[in-house]
Amino acid sequence: MSDNRRSKVVTQGNQRSPNRAMLRAVGFRDDDFNKPIVGLANGYSTITPCNMGINTLAQRAETALKQAGAMPQMFGTITISDGISMGTEGMKYSLVSREVIADSIETVCNGQSMDGVLAIGGCDKNMPGAMIAMARLNIPAIFVYGGTIKPGKYNGEDLTVVSSFEAVGQFSAGKIDKERLEAIEHNACPGAGSCGGMFTANTMSSAFEAMGMSLPYSSTMAAEDTEKANSTEKSAFALVEAIRQQILPKDLLTRKAFENAISVIMAVGGSTNAVLHLLAIANTIGVKLTLDDFEEIRKRVPVFCDLKPSGKYVTVDLHQAGGIPQVMKMLLVNGLLHGDALTITGKTLAEVLAEVPDTPPANQDVIRTWDNPLYKQGHLAILKGNLAEEGAVAKITGVKKPQITGSARVFESEEDCLDAILSGKIKPGDIIVVRYEGPKGGPGMREMLAPTSAIIGAGLGDSVGLITDGRFSGGTYGMVVGHVAPEAAVGGAIALVKEGDSITIDAQQKLLHLDVSNEELAKRKAAWQPIPPRYRRGMLAKYAKLVSSSSLGAVTDLDLFE
Repeated sequence: MSDNRRSKVVTQGNQRSPNRAMLRAVGFRDDDFNKPIVGLANGYSTITPCNMGINTLAQRAETALKQAGAMPQMFGTITISDGISMGTEGMKYSLVSREVIADSIETVCNGQSMDGVLAIGGCDKNMPGAMIAMARLNIPAIFVYGGTIKPGKYNGEDLTVVSSFEAVGQFSAGKIDKERLEAIEHNACPGAGSCGGMFTANTMSSAFEAMGMSLPYSSTMAAEDTEKANSTEKSAFALVEAIRQQILPKDLLTRKAFENAISVIMAVGGSTNAVLHLLAIANTIGVKLTLDDFEEIRKRVPVFCDLKPSGKYVTVDLHQAGGIPQVMKMLLVNGLLHGDALTITGKTLAEVLAEVPDTPPANQDVIRTWDNPLYKQGHLAILKGNLAEEGAVAKITGVKKPQITGSARVFESEEDCLDAILSGKIKPGDIIVVRYEGPKGGPGMREMLAPTSAIIGAGLGDSVGLITDGRFSGGTYGMVVGHVAPEAAVGGAIALVKEGDSITIDAQQKLLHLDVSNEELAKRKAAWQPIPPRYRRGMLAKYAKLVSSSSLGAVTDLDLFE
């Protein structure tokens, strides 16, 4: 426990502090002033099913922290629903909310001189937002994931929220009728929990378990199951012990931890958003991590978990098959995990995984055996070329045509692109370009789940490419390339593309190329003018002013005074 931190609140040298009177009003008694004060960052909200079950977990954590000998102080932090805001102006606030969450947790914990923090979150930005705050604070910290949603059911098939988006595209293409469209909508999300495939929330919870910032098995538990509440209680006890031992984020969030997280993400077929978030967290804690590191790890780690969006199973299936510990043990025994990395429990990963079998259970095929992976190399590739000099991110596994050259169909916003797809104006062989949707240009780097799902639903997933300086949902798959940097708003080459230009996306060569001469590109660059800011006041204006390139994690506090 950090006596120096606690003394700022409850003592002034050897004198009693008047601040103690206020703490008595919120429940402190004489003996409590000698206990560590723990911030309990509660992401509870009825805005989204991802977070609506969290308050019960927060109350369980509060009780457990007291039992463990700490004094919890609960406070709220925000969320917005990516799924509900998808395809609207509201989605511009999604990535921004990551920074708001980080700022709010940092503000409360430093403002009140907390000795540790337990954060509970559900929706996509809750995890990286909390982790960025923990990295800034560098006080003992643990993350508790609110849990995944159970799959919806319709006619014997598992549904997720992505099923609804794809159904819209199928309906618009005349492939399903209104009755099926409405049935999928009614059944896709049956209760509390974050989106059920290996989408962004479950990807990031898995990454944090791999980094030792959450307890084993906690990242794949269902929100509504009793074990999730029990794990929350155990997390509270683990945090108090970490405070006693002074196990700090800087001890856990090491280069080895980031490499472990990337390996796990590759193995489970995780979201492209993990690239953005891990870059941001690494930047905050001071670990050098680049896009090239993702590509290097991708080459040596196979995908051996068959999970949605491109696979068959959902996250609760992964949990029943052994969860992230089983995935990590397979990586460990095959030399692809740093077993000496420390965890919040005080044990190394190798010690945590000691009793986990080397091979997955035989009566399932969610986790494939090592010699029978879905893909021999990872799925998240870093593409570069004259269209993305800093880099771009693509999911390349499961794509039937890994190389496509086609004519550019240029759109200045997601809405215009979606209208063209739903009205049948996009044809096989087209390369859709959606620009001015990057961190600065959007601002906010919206996800493109609506257009990509509409492409899949229309049956164009193998014949149409899409590139954007925006992002993709964890539920996206197909020949799509996001995070194109530099972005259009700062004069990146994506801003120079003209309707009908030839573009090549080559997943095998890791190439994103505009088939235009250097001389022509130089002419277009000289004539280019930035678009006026879309927002001049408020959160989005501040974000656009401060945010860095997506290739650096789209952080808002990068070298502010250099």
